[in-house]
Amino acid sequence: MSAAAITVVARWQPAPDALGEVLELCAQMRRQSLEEPGCLGYEAYQSLDEPRSVLLVERYRDEAALEAHKQSAHYRALVVERVLPLLAERKVDILRAHAPL
Repeated sequence: MSAAAITVVARWQPAPDALGEVLELCAQMRRQSLEEPGCLGYEAYQSLDEPRSVLLVERYRDEAALEAHKQSAHYRALVVERVLPLLAERKVDILRAHAPL
């Protein structure tokens, strides 16, 4: 595993009538994720152009920190068990910064 910082960009499209619940769960997830030692940032955005679209931008110290996040009890309880069933669509990109050319 590389020691380079990792950014996760997740695009969520909640099912109709699920947006409010998904945003509340995002707020809970943010609070708990920022307590993880390897989490450098966690922000949720609601699209102005597509109000039912949610964008998450998460930053982790390295791949090990991201893996620890995905194994955490709060990730499993909030995202896996509660958010994922509320989503009509989901796309996740895991990114590492490219060194300048």
